[in-house]
Amino acid sequence: MALIASDRRTLIVGLGETGLACVRHCHGLGRSVSVVDSRNQPPALARLEQEFPDVAVRTGAFDPDYFRGFDELIVSPGVSLEEPAITAAAEAGAVISGDIDLFREAANAPIVAITGSNGKSTVTTLVGLMAAEAGVNVAVGGNLGTPALELLSPEVELYVLELSSFQLEAATDLRPEVATVLNISDDHMDRYPDRMSYFRAKHRIFQGARHAVINLDDPLSQPLLNEGMVPHFFGAHRVDLDVFSTREDETGLWLTHGLDNLMHASELQVAGDHNIANVLAALAIGQAAGLPMEPMLEAARHFTGLPHRSQTVRVHEGVAWINDSKATNVGATRAAIESLAPREGRIVLIAGGDGKGADFSELRSVISGRVRCLVVLGKDGQRLIDELGSEVEAVKASDMSEAVKTAAAIAEPGDRVLLSPACSSLDQYANYEARGDAFIQAVEAL
Repeated sequence: MALIASDRRTLIVGLGETGLACVRHCHGLGRSVSVVDSRNQPPALARLEQEFPDVAVRTGAFDPDYFRGFDELIVSPGVSLEEPAITAAAEAGAVISGDIDLFREAANAPIVAITGSNGKSTVTTLVGLMAAEAGVNVAVGGNLGTPALELLSPEVELYVLELSSFQLEAATDLRPEVATVLNISDDHMDRYPDRMSYFRAKHRIFQGARHAVINLDDPLSQPLLNEGMVPHFFGAHRVDLDVFSTREDETGLWLTHGLDNLMHASELQVAGDHNIANVLAALAIGQAAGLPMEPMLEAARHFTGLPHRSQTVRVHEGVAWINDSKATNVGATRAAIESLAPREGRIVLIAGGDGKGADFSELRSVISGRVRCLVVLGKDGQRLIDELGSEVEAVKASDMSEAVKTAAAIAEPGDRVLLSPACSSLDQYANYEARGDAFIQAVEAL
């Protein structure tokens, strides 16, 4: 006999923002919920105890026997599904899911689902702005900002979600109106046994999708089209019918759709080839979601980008200082360097942190001839030197303040000092925002 919602014994695994949102949602449905977290002091513990004093909470090492006592596990993105306690519960018959499945059950409006190794926060935000400009009551969140479950409202007409590979691992029934994998490069190799596992996690976003938005410049992003799935395309210098692309004439670079010019690249307030690709992706996604063109273009013209993503902090003594702390993998750093390289001067690159098992040697070709000096810090700073030191002068710094002072002494007028770490921040900082703020403070103190 199937269990009804109120009879299910549900265990929420992980007590961060997503875990707390899951507790609120399940509690509101009348489900019996308990919570576990391997940390002794999880981030949302105090709020949980205040809001739900009757909810049982266990902290510390996971106990497989305890997990086996539940019918359903809702696993937060930060917890691997390969945890022995989780696999033990699954073997005992528990259903394993995540917050996105809960969201899908409750959402009554179409879902735009966006993932990728790089650019997903920018594209998610821009698609949300395009929808708002078109007069649509849109809710934006997921891996970006507000947890998906806290976006639920009967007034919402369109959901735009950024989804991480970790969220997608646990999603079993997504069925988005529009889905895209913007791009794929090595990331989270400390969590996945190989690149194919990471690839498969990302491509779960296409489960049941009606429309697929495909990056023609990244073969790994392209799905196997299921029956009835409608493809939409974007890519640089690929002018073709129904493709969002770019082309150049005597006036410069144009963003195009099919054979039509949509807007001149000079109208954008975000710079770099990677940001042009982000705008093209957002336009393709918006079209697939049924948004009209003119409001989308108007939103693109006014979009100034997101903090910590190729953000110019200041120009000091002829040197531009650029905060790209969100570049937490090799692909993002490569894109940032390529977007700056055509300008005069060279780049002093500040990089390092927790590399999550990535292969830094993939940066060799892009730093050669472009980067004047590499300043490294953090857990994998020495590994960066070991893998890239044959291509460029490299210097170690103990912290961000020393890295900025070292870069200031090396940079020449016309250069750009670029913080683009190719690593996560968690070895030294709470998150990439804190790392970027430390960079900004050190630059302002020069």
